[in-house]
Amino acid sequence: MRILHISKYYYPYMGGVENICKYLVERMPWHETSVVCFNDGKANAVDDVNGHRVYRAGAFVNIARQALSMSYKNGLQWAILAEKPDVIQFHWANPFPAILLRMVMPRNVRLVLHWHMDIIRQWYLYWAVRPWEKWLIKRADRIVVTSPQYRDGSKPLRDVVDKVRIVPNAIEDSSFEKRPEDERRIMEIRERYGGKPIVFFMGRHTRYKGLPHLIEAERFMKSDCVIVIGGRGPLTEKLKFQAERRGSRRIHFVGQLSDDDLRCHLYAADVFAFPSVTKNEAFGVALAEAMYCYTPAVTFTIEGSGVNWVNKDGVTGIEVPQDSNLDREYAAAIDKLVTDNELRKIYSIAAHERVRDNFLMKHMVKAMEKVYEEIDTWVL
Repeated sequence: MRILHISKYYYPYMGGVENICKYLVERMPWHETSVVCFNDGKANAVDDVNGHRVYRAGAFVNIARQALSMSYKNGLQWAILAEKPDVIQFHWANPFPAILLRMVMPRNVRLVLHWHMDIIRQWYLYWAVRPWEKWLIKRADRIVVTSPQYRDGSKPLRDVVDKVRIVPNAIEDSSFEKRPEDERRIMEIRERYGGKPIVFFMGRHTRYKGLPHLIEAERFMKSDCVIVIGGRGPLTEKLKFQAERRGSRRIHFVGQLSDDDLRCHLYAADVFAFPSVTKNEAFGVALAEAMYCYTPAVTFTIEGSGVNWVNKDGVTGIEVPQDSNLDREYAAAIDKLVTDNELRKIYSIAAHERVRDNFLMKHMVKAMEKVYEEIDTWVL
């Protein structure tokens, strides 16, 4: 089958949607796959990434996180003519290309709508996007979502659940297998913090990640632990100021980590803090990575998000309701895991097994292949 993916960006640009698109392109070699996306500069380009053709449309401006391109329509039309796809897989949310796709979409080509997220942050522009979103949903032969929770909680998909299929996001398990040389590094990380239990966070420092709640929860924590915060983002300096203003000495910012350092920090940690608070956190790949490394997690309840499908409350970690005492309750959940060694061990094993059995690359590929097989049996 010939499959043309339409993604916002593509490798070497790194992002959640872009990574999933790349995995599907490269891990299904029995299909002929190619990609249309925006370039991160103003020039158009066509290149080869690991044997797959990538058409990049130069963008002249970016508004509300949406790139715009004068050449996108011609580039998309050229890619369709050159690649002759049987299936176009559109990675949503990406409204501008949806407008153009409607103009050039061949009638005999099947459409898979890969629904990564609802439009939440740009709600003030949703009125302009909604007609094209409705067209995509109606035109799609199959719609792919990353969890049952997101399917059931998405208002735009409410009336088309019959053509929605679950294709979970996945982690690259080989990157998180413990290696013999890791033991020394893990020991060094633990010694750096005086052998105290480590509560670890890794992710982009943005509003929906909920890091202010983790920092605020620290003042309610009764256990003698340290909080290690990895990653960077637009809120990094504000978060550091929040921690410093309160005079906390057990919150440590370590910045971006290499792949090897990230893996070792996950194995060194006792608890993974994942305090995301909105549906912008649609799944939680970083959460699955931590769980695979035997690190139980503390998450918030997020209605309609796959986070609470990945981390099962009372099985692989603890889920905290978002009520008026959420910071205090988040602290209590962390304290519980830090101080109860037996419970933490039970959860850590269950966490690893949940990811091993559900969220590895082979599971995503198998689920996606089933979707292709369904639409391949149709006669148009």
